[in-house]
Amino acid sequence: TGIGVVPVGRVETGTMKVGDKVIIVPGREGKGVTAEIKSIEMHHEQLQTAEPGDNVGFNVRGPAKNDIQRGDVIGHLDNVPTVATEFTARIVVLNHPTVVTVGYTPVFHVHTAQVACQIQEIVHTLNPATGEKLAEKPDFIKNGDVAIVKIKPMQPLCIEKQSDIPQMSRFAVRDSGATVAAGMVIDLVKKEMK
Repeated sequence: TGIGVVPVGRVETGTMKVGDKVIIVPGREGKGVTAEIKSIEMHHEQLQTAEPGDNVGFNVRGPAKNDIQRGDVIGHLDNVPTVATEFTARIVVLNHPTVVTVGYTPVFHVHTAQVACQIQEIVHTLNPATGEKLAEKPDFIKNGDVAIVKIKPMQPLCIEKQSDIPQMSRFAVRDSGATVAAGMVIDLVKKEMK
């Protein structure tokens, strides 16, 4: 039967130790999956502990291969990674062929996750140099615009606020093979993991 499920990933914050009880979120069902770290390996060497910046493979006891997928995030049971039901972000439109409006649903690339997300509201545009508010609730935003927008993921998505874990707050927005926008999360509504 082999050695079981061996996810790979990068430690962004905290430490991972052999024997840790963890939760993998959102998981295929969107409810999270509990697991135990059985072993950790980096560059073909066994480790007892993985630190931030380490790219590791690790064996977990608990989940089946189908329970987890690319883009899932692992955290300790007492500090579950955030799954957002919606989030507010500061975005810059880089290369959109027309304009971005409410209802636009491109693919957001967040760490290794790729999830369709819908623009729910364009709160206001900003002066990119000063951060000063420009237009309130504009009908659209276009190339070069910086805006605060409310976004709803179409599937469970692990993402964090920039003020909490900056590297887990950044995203690229892609559509038809092109990067149309980029941004970072400034606020979010957390899904309760039951």
